[in-house]
This record gives sequence, structure tokens and C-alpha cells, in this order.
Amino acid sequence: MRPRCFPLALFACFLCLGQSYTLRSSVSWVVSSNDVDDADLSEEVAPALLVDGAGLWKANVLGDGIETPREQAKAEGDAAARQSSRLFSYRIEKVKKAGSSGAPPPHQETARTARYIAHYSDWGHLATISTLDKIKGLPFGNIFSVSDGPLDNSTGVIYFYVTPMDNTVADLKSNPYASLTFSEAEGEFCRQMMYDPEDPRCARLTLTGKMVEVLPEELAFAKEAMFSRHPVMAKWPVGHKWFFMKMDLVQVWLQDWVGGVSLIPVEDYFKATPF
Repeated sequence: MRPRCFPLALFACFLCLGQSYTLRSSVSWVVSSNDVDDADLSEEVAPALLVDGAGLWKANVLGDGIETPREQAKAEGDAAARQSSRLFSYRIEKVKKAGSSGAPPPHQETARTARYIAHYSDWGHLATISTLDKIKGLPFGNIFSVSDGPLDNSTGVIYFYVTPMDNTVADLKSNPYASLTFSEAEGEFCRQMMYDPEDPRCARLTLTGKMVEVLPEELAFAKEAMFSRHPVMAKWPVGHKWFFMKMDLVQVWLQDWVGGVSLIPVEDYFKATPF
């Protein structure tokens, strides 16, 4: 290289290093500072937000400087991104204001431990017998948000808010029996104790029963149970024909310590309290 061209090449390299980059992820939702109740998520608006996979999460990186998603949204004036954030997110403190779950019960109190896990779990893994062509008759698992009541009112009855568009709901029409599994690893206890999720001391609970649609006389409580714990659900698109289901229990299976599992009688489960 000629000596007089070297400074120009060096200058070009510095320009390349100083270029900003944009990171995009179509699977992350921007968390808005506004409550979910403020969003305009009508039936006309919401489907478009569900389809939009670009521009929802952006971060401009230049050296050590990072522009947050909120700042990016404000700079671009992207109203759709702000609305989509409120479609699937909400302020945690708004839901948890009734207080934290506190320490779990002693492992010897198995029925109370089961109620504790069922009440303070916000989601679980539901296993059904699949109706999908390639795995028909085989187990199929799916994640669902759940609630057994508002934080200050545990019933032990697990409620769901589901749509017929979900493959799991199609499975339940063919075979209404399912198993719902919770793990204490969802909370902070196992992390604080440095228990692996498969450690028997990190309790796991499996409830097995028949999934049934909630009857009209119970709808008001089911709605309160789900929407008080998952307020964003109230704004989900009505065109998906959401409805409430619950599990009529047949078996309560718990492992919360070394040395075996506990099969808790259903009546003992309902007699216990998580508080």
C-alpha cells in the first residue's frame, strides 16, 4: 500500500468501528410503563398487533451506550409497538400488591404444601392426550396461566382461560382428562436454597383431573380469579372466543422431600390452607 493511502484506510477502519448496530427480536415484547387498562386493544387493533413481528424490541448500541426500548419507541413514535406491549405485559406490582408468598410450609405438611404451590403458581404445564395427526394418542404438553383465586382467597380449584384455537383445547374435547404440573422452581425459594429444579427438596406438584367448562353461576369468581392474577387477559382479542375452564381433581401427587412421593387425598387437599 502506498504511504499516502495508509491514513485514509486507517480512518475508514475507525468509521466502521464507530458504526451503530440495531438489535431486533420478534419474540420479545416491549414493557410499557402504562397499565394494561390504558391500552386501546379493540378487536380491530389487536389482531394486527399479534401479526407485527418487527420493531417491537430495538436497542441501539454504540460503544457502551444503550438506548432502551422505551426510549426507542418514544423517539420513533411507534404507537403500535406501545399498544402491543400492553397486550401481553403488565406491572408486576399491580398484581403482587397483596404481598409475597413468604416461606413455604414445612415439608411434612404435605396437603398444605400442595395448596401453597397451587395457589402461588401463576402458570403450569398441562399434559393431554394429543389429537394432532403425527402424535395422535401420545402425550402433549403446553403451558397455561392459572389461578385458584385472588391472592387473598385460595380455593384449591384451578381455573384456566383458554381459546378453542389452542391444540390443547382440541385434545380436551376428545379426552377431557389432563395432568397439571407445578414446580417450586417458579418462585425464588429453590434459587435461594440453590436447589436444582429436579432436586426433591424443590417441590413439584401434579394435579390430575377432568377439565370442564365453568358453569354460569361460577363465571364471576372464575373471572375474578384469573383477571386479578393475570390482568392483561381482559384485553385479549375477543375474536379468539376465550372461555373459562377448571379442573375437577382426581389425584394430588406431591414430591417435596427425599425418600418418596405423597399421594394426598383430595379431601385433605381441600381442607388445607396455603396461608
